[in-house]
Amino acid sequence: METAAVKKTSSPAFTVLVLNASYEVLSITRWQRALCMIFSGKAEVVEESECVVRSPSVQVRVPSVIRIVYYIKMPRLNIPFSRTNVFLRDRYVCQYCGGQHPAASLTLDHVIPRSEGGITCWENVVTACRGCNVKKGDHTPEDAGMKLLRKPRAPHYFPTLNMHLREEWERYLPFPVQTPHGAHQGAGDRMPSPGR
Repeated sequence: METAAVKKTSSPAFTVLVLNASYEVLSITRWQRALCMIFSGKAEVVEESECVVRSPSVQVRVPSVIRIVYYIKMPRLNIPFSRTNVFLRDRYVCQYCGGQHPAASLTLDHVIPRSEGGITCWENVVTACRGCNVKKGDHTPEDAGMKLLRKPRAPHYFPTLNMHLREEWERYLPFPVQTPHGAHQGAGDRMPSPGR
């Protein structure tokens, strides 16, 4: 199919969320590949976008989310813990104030301070701006009168993928998509419940 025009998006990098047959997130792919997977019978459309691809003979709505029709067994990922991967997991968003900052302006914060037995691991370390880190000091968030945007956890896929997630995909993710200064507080523990 010759793609002559794409309505409501001029970006050639328009992406599509790919789900396993079990509705678990597999990857993000280009819209062209997503359409090829659908036309070849390898995937089905779960949600459509407002974008339309036109050729001289056909008009197709670009999918936003597709689902593989057969189950793909994925090995359990062991993502190495590192400063950069924590920043990527948290999308460079301070987990206290919701502000997004460059890496040079961010720090790592132990939710439970090391002085109180807190360890350095995915579940106890979050991204924090310098101001919030100083304000929290050597205290727990509760003692400092601060609240985490979401409970930290080990990523289930490579943290680089997190930077390309969109809010419209949130119902398929085990945590809310964080946006600067508009973070979804208290919703980070829910599981996705897409219609199956």
